[in-house]
Amino acid sequence: MFPTGPGEKMVGTKAWVFFFLVLEVTSVSGRQTMLTQSVRRVQPGRRTSSIFAKPVDSLERSLRRDTERVWTPWSHWSKCSAACGHTGVQTRTRTCLAETVSLCNEASEEGRLCMDQPCTACDLTCPMGQVNADCDACMCQDFMLHGAVSLPGGAPASGATVYLLTKTPKPLTKTDSNGRFRVPGLCPDGKSILKITKAKFAPIMLTMPKTSLKTATVNAEFRRAETPYIVKNPETKARRAGQSVSLCCKATGKPSPDKYFWYHNDTLLDPSLYKHESKLVLRNLQQDQAGEYFCKAQSDAGAVKSQVAQLTVIAADETPCNPTPESYLIRLPHDCFQNATNSFYYDVGHCPVKTCAGQQDKAIRCRDAVEHCCGISKTEEREIQCSGYTLPTKVAIECSCLRCTETRSIVRGRVSAADNGEPMRFGHVYMGSNRVSMTGYKGTFTLHVPQDTERLVLTFVDRMQKFVNTTKVLPFNKKGSAVFHEIKMLRKKEPITLEAMDTNIIPLGEVAGEDPMAELEIPSKSFYRQNGEPYTGKVKASVTFLDPRNISTATAAQSDLNFINDEGDTFPLRTYGMFSVDFTDEATSESLNVGNVKVHLDSTQVKMPEHVPTMQLWSLNPDTGLWEEEGDFKFERQRRGKREERTFLVGNMEIRERRLFNLDVPESRRCFIKVRAYRSERFLPSEQIQGVVVSAINLEPRTGFSSNPRAWGRFDSVITGPNGACLPAFCDDQSPDAYSAYVLASLAGEELEAVQSSPKFNPNAIGVPQPYLNKLKYRRTDHEDPQVKKTAFQISMAKPRPSSAEESNGPIYALENLRACEEAPPSAAHFRFYQIEGDRYDYNTVPFNEDDPMSWTEDYLAWWPKPMEFRACYIKVKIVGPVEVNVRSRNMGGTHRQTVGKLYGIRDVKSTRDRDQPNVSSACLEFKCSGMLYDQDRVDRTLVKVIPQGSCYRASVNSMLHEYLVNHLPLAVNNDTSEYTMLAPLDPLGHNYGIYTVTDQDPHTAKEIALGRCFDGTSDGSSRVMKSNVGVALTFNCVERQVGRQSAFQYLQSPPAQPPATNTVRGRVSSRRQQRASRRGQRQR
Repeated sequence: MFPTGPGEKMVGTKAWVFFFLVLEVTSVSGRQTMLTQSVRRVQPGRRTSSIFAKPVDSLERSLRRDTERVWTPWSHWSKCSAACGHTGVQTRTRTCLAETVSLCNEASEEGRLCMDQPCTACDLTCPMGQVNADCDACMCQDFMLHGAVSLPGGAPASGATVYLLTKTPKPLTKTDSNGRFRVPGLCPDGKSILKITKAKFAPIMLTMPKTSLKTATVNAEFRRAETPYIVKNPETKARRAGQSVSLCCKATGKPSPDKYFWYHNDTLLDPSLYKHESKLVLRNLQQDQAGEYFCKAQSDAGAVKSQVAQLTVIAADETPCNPTPESYLIRLPHDCFQNATNSFYYDVGHCPVKTCAGQQDKAIRCRDAVEHCCGISKTEEREIQCSGYTLPTKVAIECSCLRCTETRSIVRGRVSAADNGEPMRFGHVYMGSNRVSMTGYKGTFTLHVPQDTERLVLTFVDRMQKFVNTTKVLPFNKKGSAVFHEIKMLRKKEPITLEAMDTNIIPLGEVAGEDPMAELEIPSKSFYRQNGEPYTGKVKASVTFLDPRNISTATAAQSDLNFINDEGDTFPLRTYGMFSVDFTDEATSESLNVGNVKVHLDSTQVKMPEHVPTMQLWSLNPDTGLWEEEGDFKFERQRRGKREERTFLVGNMEIRERRLFNLDVPESRRCFIKVRAYRSERFLPSEQIQGVVVSAINLEPRTGFSSNPRAWGRFDSVITGPNGACLPAFCDDQSPDAYSAYVLASLAGEELEAVQSSPKFNPNAIGVPQPYLNKLKYRRTDHEDPQVKKTAFQISMAKPRPSSAEESNGPIYALENLRACEEAPPSAAHFRFYQIEGDRYDYNTVPFNEDDPMSWTEDYLAWWPKPMEFRACYIKVKIVGPVEVNVRSRNMGGTHRQTVGKLYGIRDVKSTRDRDQPNVSSACLEFKCSGMLYDQDRVDRTLVKVIPQGSCYRASVNSMLHEYLVNHLPLAVNNDTSEYTMLAPLDPLGHNYGIYTVTDQDPHTAKEIALGRCFDGTSDGSSRVMKSNVGVALTFNCVERQVGRQSAFQYLQSPPAQPPATNTVRGRVSSRRQQRASRRGQRQR
């Protein structure tokens, strides 16, 4: 009945019929189904829309009504299964709703014949060969394409699939065991494209060679597929209603991401409506478009989500910043007690720095040409009455939207061995494939973070080959200033010699009295060279294992132990050990690859049973610092000895371009710990320190290994900002003791102290109220042994219960409450670290927080004239006398018409006793450097007055310094022998003058370097031991203080028990103490 070929014609269309199929499903004993078929005539060439049935009587109508109650409506007809011009089948289905099987005896699926759309003429033209039957490619029957595909390193890529890219990719063939393939019939037109795919590798795209020969050969090498990685996140912006904004996102990977999706408040934006790619443009903004935006980049290798950007949209006439400053307390000098507030604090106000809607040009850019921030727009000069003198200050009285202060982010650090602190000397620091820094003799390095950096991934390479190459993800302050990191590296395991033709077993983990965590099994004949050739000689092998049973290795963990899941979200890993491998040809030192390696993980070492089935093998991507999956584990029983049988988790892997691997499980039970760092035990909100590195070591949840019950599973670090830090750590809501965390903090390489837990246990000082504090089991490290350092604390990670009011206000926050943690006020519960208060005091007439460059204000009296160039100046003062004394520098404008006679600030420091001379001490005293002021119009030579406290008289002045000042007029008058006055030198004088000057882009660093040189008495050295006989500028002879008088710093180190409120300090200072303070203002004028 049907034509059998294209040559046969249809004679008389009406004479032809199609068959209509009804597929009936009949229940058989309620379990099996039987397919029956009925045929009905329909008109040819036409799609039927319903069953052609015979007329029905009233009984049938009644049955149909019952049927409609038992069955769901029919689904839509499926697409015709045939190609154009051919006959096919369409089907539709329905579902029985009856609970009784006997009522479901009608058809649940129907089918009908159909003919798809008429075929259109093929418009494809071929420069060579003929068009194929599908009209989507050109075919040349007499041409043969040969190909060879290899893996990275040269091994053959077997089982790869070769496709021809047409409207839909056509699979052609697969590579054989040697990685070779051949495809006949393609045309060598130089246009057709082949796609070759293999799991875990980026697809290869090959263009057909253009040739007149009958054969051609192509060669290709796979590259490892890499999950997309965000290199540019959208930026937080602020606009007025009616304006436009551009949010940009960029990702890289292998292959490169080819799809971008944008989300607003977690809702996917319609691409057809917004027509976005990696750039999202929103025009004529409305206030309901404010909120959180992020992008999702996707490729064949996976997906990744960007960080969230906050878009603020205010009304056209709305004020972009709150004009009223917030409270900000500064500490006054020791002789400036304020009776009005009963404290040594004064409220100067400040404007919280945040992005605001300023004046924008009409161009729509990814980064605004001018960024605007809320800042101080108007100040008022006030005078503070102190004991015997008046202290001027600038108080913020109005905030507005201003141009943001330009800043630069700096990372400094020290790289050393995790076992004994040996520095990595003259090592290289890489960011991706670019060398960006180098360590010095002491292992120190400095790095300026590129402006668009979102995630700082650095790899430290030891040129001496003593240490394992280490990749770290270092947090940094994106708003500017320097952050110091201690980088710990594992020492390389001494190499051993293996026979490539033998099966080799290498243990992973060496803890006394314990079995290895795992073993590497390398079968015989598994080694091969970089070009893919088998290697049969001797192998020099070094395998270094980071054992989580040893807590001292936690700081040497590679990267930040994160991975990206299939949805593009970043998730944490819990490690059971990392190992670095190095296999080389013993004779030539050529790096060798290894195939078919097995990892045997002892399941008895996994103390959390729920982790066993989710254990996976991971490798580190050194460019992104993210871990990528290598493979799963499977159970396998193995006999150890004659009687003992154990269960092992066995995973397979290949060692090629990556040499660092991890035994990890994804862990979703995560919380945040709120931590703040302070300048003293007063714990004032205005004395919080930014740039402190706070770290958490997640400890083994239950009683673990007999040799070390404190095995660890993860290491995290964050940086404190103006509102502290939220530190991630594993937690559990079922058992408060399921996880514990060991928390420590450091600033510029020096550890801060945690609040004590013994013998005094004060919840008010710790910062967490009861009864939650008891549940968290807070313990400082010296809780049981006073000899232990006081620089860390340990807590149980008890996840807060939503139903508990006392647990809803910190210091532990659930993962989904990160925003609440970040925005928690200082009054909310938090854990605290503090600096041991040194014998120094700084006062600036124009308040400035050196931890936050964004707090800089344009003012002629600013101590630091430029926010990205900080010049620190010190003078060395020698004190001859039986006790240390306080020395003050009073710094005023000297030669500039805007500042002459006005105070820049005060610096106090206590002299340091010389170790070798009992009656000699020295002070390195900061003074304001001379130079240009903020407007860069003209210089000011600062008028500096050096005033020792007590009964002192000037004995001598450095002759070179005196000669310099005489030769650089004007010369300050020095009639009072109890002090010394000078117009500070403009030139950066050195130790021969007793003056130490250092310029840096971070104020803390400039001060630290200058202080080190001053203590050492040299222009290029550094010391923390005071050397009183070298590099001195001034010498004073001082007699002993009257018996019973308390020094200024003894007084300052007796803080009030409670932090002050907004305008007052809690706690009362006795009238006797006030009287003592007032008597100390004799000479500070």
